[in-house]
Amino acid sequence: MVSVLVQMAVLILCGAMWRIIRPGGLDADQTRLALTAVVFYLLLPALVLSVLWTADLGIDTLKISLFGAGIILFGIAITWVAARFVKLAPQRLGAAMLGIAFSNVTYMGLPVLEQTFGPWARTIVVQIDLFGSMPLVFTLGVLIARHYGTSNSENESMLRSLLLNPPLWTATIALGLNLAGIKQPDWMERFLTGLSDAVVPLMLISLGLGLRWHAWHTRNLPLALVVVAFKMAAMPLFGLGLGLALGFGGDTLTALVLEAAMPSMLLGIVYCDRYRLDTSFYALAVSLTTLVAMVSLPFWHHRLSTLSYGH
Repeated sequence: MVSVLVQMAVLILCGAMWRIIRPGGLDADQTRLALTAVVFYLLLPALVLSVLWTADLGIDTLKISLFGAGIILFGIAITWVAARFVKLAPQRLGAAMLGIAFSNVTYMGLPVLEQTFGPWARTIVVQIDLFGSMPLVFTLGVLIARHYGTSNSENESMLRSLLLNPPLWTATIALGLNLAGIKQPDWMERFLTGLSDAVVPLMLISLGLGLRWHAWHTRNLPLALVVVAFKMAAMPLFGLGLGLALGFGGDTLTALVLEAAMPSMLLGIVYCDRYRLDTSFYALAVSLTTLVAMVSLPFWHHRLSTLSYGH
């Protein structure tokens, strides 16, 4: 896994350096928005269609969805409990809760799992994201941001955010084709594979573009380190217990626990901006958890591999 993370780190670094160098005079945030739009509206739907059309769907799909939702709910719960003992400004507490509860299960999870376990791991990522994480991101995530922040858009519809979501629409179509037993044509498979292969590098570059180094203030560090501890230790530990309780084992269990150990999601920055949460703190949490993940993910992979093989 270390060699995989080194390759990923190079692409993330390319994105991070873009913010400093600004090739062609292009702003990092504008470039990131363009890249993520291409991924979200074209490439990711192609990946979803490719994976779910041919996936072996069954009880494991439901259990993976429950795992994804359970991890998020646990993250919200431990943040709420911890906040009972520490006085935090609502804007900072909301940002911390988003940073702990919601993980970068796709942008970071997809390349890590696919390169570590092979193409079959795409199914894990797509199912945990679309059926477990994404519905809660656009519902609970918005509710948390609204509760702890402020916004002039109180009447915006969470349902509308879910419905106007290309990957979810594509997932519905793919599930229909799968359950109907319609075989994927060879030309379609090649076409979708070509689009899907571009997802990982663009995601990693976008991740680097989203890292904001100006957020490194000493006032942010103590709470940010708490977020890192919860994110990198408590979440995967709970994920291990939940995965075992759901009956998973072997590489599937390892893949799920690694998803639970992923850094904070980038979309949280958008929520912090929109609902006036502490954006600077959240940006630091994303940067720190992403950096620490380069060490913690190999640790969890090694420990889980040791458990799996009884060493």
